[in-house]
Amino acid sequence: MAQQQTPRTGRTPWLVVIDMQQAFADPASGWATEDYSLAEENVARLVEHFPGAVLFTRFVRETDERGAWQRYYDRWPEFRVPPDSARWGLTLDPPSGAPVVDEPTFSKWGAQLETVVGDAPLVLCGVATECCVLSTAFGAADAGREVVVVSDACAGASVELHDAALRIMDANSPLISVVSTADLVSGQAAG
Repeated sequence: MAQQQTPRTGRTPWLVVIDMQQAFADPASGWATEDYSLAEENVARLVEHFPGAVLFTRFVRETDERGAWQRYYDRWPEFRVPPDSARWGLTLDPPSGAPVVDEPTFSKWGAQLETVVGDAPLVLCGVATECCVLSTAFGAADAGREVVVVSDACAGASVELHDAALRIMDANSPLISVVSTADLVSGQAAG
């Protein structure tokens, strides 16, 4: 994967922790991700590395299930639970004062996230690599944001899907850069 410096702009980046929730952590869940525990350990390291600039997101079902979402939840009926269900609970406690953005969509890039981070570069981690992380990375990149994805602080439905998603994102450098936790934390990938 590319080892690029980030951010090149000199602005302080925001760490966006995507959907680290029970729905993806529980091995019995239909949405379980492989290597969730490893990703979670690296996410915790990153949270410490970005004091005051951490945002968590949660995937929470829209109860009216517009359009194709109804068919999606027909496939996954066990996720037709209210927004306050433990299934949507975070597996890591956000730092005091850290915002939590709820979205019913795969991509977390949108008005809520942008209102918090302004025009800062983004460092993404979380789950699932091939779904919500990928969607958020492309949405933010389309909006002109510098995006860095931390490979080993993400997990996918399978290792194969995780690896494929990382290759796809890395192929779109310099819009999206892919780095490891160690390189980011050590400064080899950070400006």
